[in-house]
This record gives sequence, structure tokens and C-alpha cells, in this order.
Amino acid sequence: MGRKERAKERREKRLQEISLLRTIPYSDHQRWWSSETVAVVTGGNRGIGFEIARQLADHGLTVILTSRESSTGLEAANALKELGFSVDFHQLDVLDSLSIKKFAEWIEQTYGGIDVLVNNAGVNYNLGSDNSVEHAQNVVATNYYGTKNVTQSLIPLMRPSAVGARIVNRLEDKDLREKLANLETLSEELIDRTVSTFLQQVEEGTYTSGGWPQMFTDYSVSKLAVNAFTRLMAKMLSDRPDGMKIYINCYCPGWVKTAMTGWAGNISAEDGADTGVWLALLPDQAITGKFFAETRGKLLRQFERKMLSGLMTGYALLINCSCITSKG
Repeated sequence: MGRKERAKERREKRLQEISLLRTIPYSDHQRWWSSETVAVVTGGNRGIGFEIARQLADHGLTVILTSRESSTGLEAANALKELGFSVDFHQLDVLDSLSIKKFAEWIEQTYGGIDVLVNNAGVNYNLGSDNSVEHAQNVVATNYYGTKNVTQSLIPLMRPSAVGARIVNRLEDKDLREKLANLETLSEELIDRTVSTFLQQVEEGTYTSGGWPQMFTDYSVSKLAVNAFTRLMAKMLSDRPDGMKIYINCYCPGWVKTAMTGWAGNISAEDGADTGVWLALLPDQAITGKFFAETRGKLLRQFERKMLSGLMTGYALLINCSCITSKG
């Protein structure tokens, strides 16, 4: 059996494990949420975002689904309502500061606050092995600045809770990674300056020698910035008192069959959404400022090893898909 065949076999086995895990219901003592728990999913009208909204609603949360286009968002929300789920819709363009402001005001007036934020809205113009940066400005503005601005606008609306609120963000050059990995020197200004430098080099046509990621360059830079922002926010939120905790993390759903990948992925949207949903509802471990890859099965094995070594003590949870936010 060749390498590709072995990799395919491992992936299929892992996905079978995920499908089985999804059939096991949460026990009563694990269910910290109720129908009054409010989860916001940005870009929830299709693909992974729609599936995250569906799964969260299926678990009994009230889900606010957002999309840039009202017609597609309403259609998606109505489809979930027809299944008997508690789902609301509001238009949200993460590129528009006024739209974000209006959305936050509507949330406060209608629900009083939220408990979970899943930053799923994002764009990618590269398919297959393409690596065009023609749309780099829009990719960075949507994936990084959109995620950052929505998060910062909604954090004040995350409701007090004994279990903590959750934020999940859906998501490389060694020197850049190291620069953004040092929490002692990491700042919002540094992250913004990094992406501004990238965009300037794209405009000048010099980005290929700038040490940036070699594949899906603009998308990778935007998600690298989200990852750094997630860790920075985790640090800034770490001193909040009990009852006001907010936990934030990133995860990568894998190569998913959606419009963003040109339907060329190797896992379904249902499986791609699973890790984000699981992290948003995680009842026992308090984890924050972390990045997770692909699947719950893989994460469970990581957790088992870390729990045995005592490394998980004292962590809380926020997940950026590549963003989900949850509060408790």
C-alpha cells in the first residue's frame, strides 16, 4: 500500500470515529447550556458555517445565523427553523463597521447578550494549487480584520456565566511564525503591521521574496494573523474574574468539500464543523489561546496525553474557526 493509500485509510478511519462520537449524546451533567444560551455564527448561510449553526441548534442552543446577503441568510435560517430548531437571522457584513455596530445593537436590544461566538465568515479565491494574491486586500480585510472587529464589538455583550463564554475562530514562514509566537512581545499593533507589510509588498510586487507562506499566501497570512490575534486576546482576557471568563481558540476544519475549496475537499461540511461545535460546548476542560487541527478524534487523543501529563490544568476555552467565541 502506497503513502497516499495509507493516508486515505487513516483519514477514513478518523472520520468514522468522528461520526460515531457524534451519535453519543451529552449527559445531563455535561450540558452547561440550555435553550436560553445564545450562539452567534457568522457566515452561517452555507458550508461549514451553516453546519455549525445546525449542529449547535440541534444541541438545543438558540442560534443567530448571520450572512452578508440577507436573502441567502434568511433562506438558511428558515431551512433550520423548518427542522424545528431555534434559529434567528440578522444581516452582518464583517467588512462594514456600521453593519457590525448595528448588529451589536440589535443583539443587545433583542437578546441582552450572547454566550458563544463562532467567527466563521471568510473568503479564499485560490482553488487547487493556485496561489494568486490578486484579491489579497479583500482576503485580509475579511478573514483577519473582519474577525477582529466582530470579536472586539461582541466581547462586551458576552454574558456572565459560571462556565465561561466561548469564542471559536475557524482557520506558514518560520521567521514570521516565531515573531508572532512570542507572547511577551506580541501586540495588536505588531499583527496589524505584519499584515500591512504583506499587503504593501503585494502592491509593490515584491511579496514572493518577503518570506511569506508559499501556498495560498494571502489566505495563509490572514489566518496566521487570526491565530496570533486569538492568542493575544486569550492573554488579555485571562485576568477576568470567575463568572466573567471568556475562552478563545482557533481550529482548522481540514480540507472540506465546500464552495470555498471548489468542492475539492476530502471531508464533508458536517465533519469539518464537528471540532468547532465540540470546542464551543466543551464541558470539562478550560482551554484558551490554542490552535487545534481538523478533528475531535485527534483532539481527544491530544487531550488524553496532556491530561496525563498535567499540562491542561488551568486553561479556558475560546475557539476561532479560524473563529468561534463562547462565554460561560
